[in-house]
Amino acid sequence: MNPLPLIVGALGPIFALILLGLGLRRSGFPGDGFWPAAERLTYFILFPALLVQRLALARLGDYAVGPVAAVIVAMLLGMTALVYWLRPWLKVDGPAFTSVYQGVIRFNTYVGLAVALAMFHAEGGTVAALVMAIMIPLINVLCVLVLNAHAGGSATVARIARGLATNPLIVACLTGIGLNLSGIGLPWGSAAVLEILARAALPLGLLAVGAGLRLEGLRRPGLLAAASGLKLLVLPALAAGLCWVAQPGRLETAVLVTFAALPGASTAYILARQLGGDAPLIAAIVTVETAAALATLPAVLVWVV
Repeated sequence: MNPLPLIVGALGPIFALILLGLGLRRSGFPGDGFWPAAERLTYFILFPALLVQRLALARLGDYAVGPVAAVIVAMLLGMTALVYWLRPWLKVDGPAFTSVYQGVIRFNTYVGLAVALAMFHAEGGTVAALVMAIMIPLINVLCVLVLNAHAGGSATVARIARGLATNPLIVACLTGIGLNLSGIGLPWGSAAVLEILARAALPLGLLAVGAGLRLEGLRRPGLLAAASGLKLLVLPALAAGLCWVAQPGRLETAVLVTFAALPGASTAYILARQLGGDAPLIAAIVTVETAAALATLPAVLVWVV
């Protein structure tokens, strides 16, 4: 059976919402003040509610958590080594290098979970939440360390630890896993409340992704192409190879490779501004990656499926 129609049908609405968000923001509707508030609501309330709901009710013993964690750690450290090895050929200064690094390492959680649910249904969403619980802390630590080393960032160990401890996505993942392992689940009618909040998370999150894209600053096509190629093609190939070695399971492999093929996230732009990175460059990288993913993500999914 040809999986392409299924993949296009699953990805079409996701990218349509991203493009709608971009169009709404550029048209000025409903106003410039709406989008930062929508992104904060999604990041701090709606998306964490979705993660807690998924993880608290999941049968975690059904999934190969150990091999999944091993693949994620090896993949991120391997790509870190590759980007450092390629640095002389990139010919960039320290702040620009940190933006290339973030563009290669970070992934868009909203797009990732939406794709996992559309392609692999409820179980895929649970595996995606597990992947995020492992990926997000490690990626944040790596990015802050690289920004401190090459962009003059001033984040201390205490600040990094505080940032991880207060990250709403990390807190939500740990809360969901804790409720699951303790046997408490979702008590006192909280399941119904979280389900309602979770339904709003992905539509609003995907609209905010589109609204956050920036069409300015696309002045370094070679560098943008290099970063996007590493992120959208090399990283999924590395993930597939590591899964072949670690054998985490078919569903886990499919979700891991899918996450590796995701475009970057707008949170990289915020971190670059805070710690001295090249913010316009990372904004351009994320925009190019999101546009290129229209072609590369279906191709990767055809391979995965």
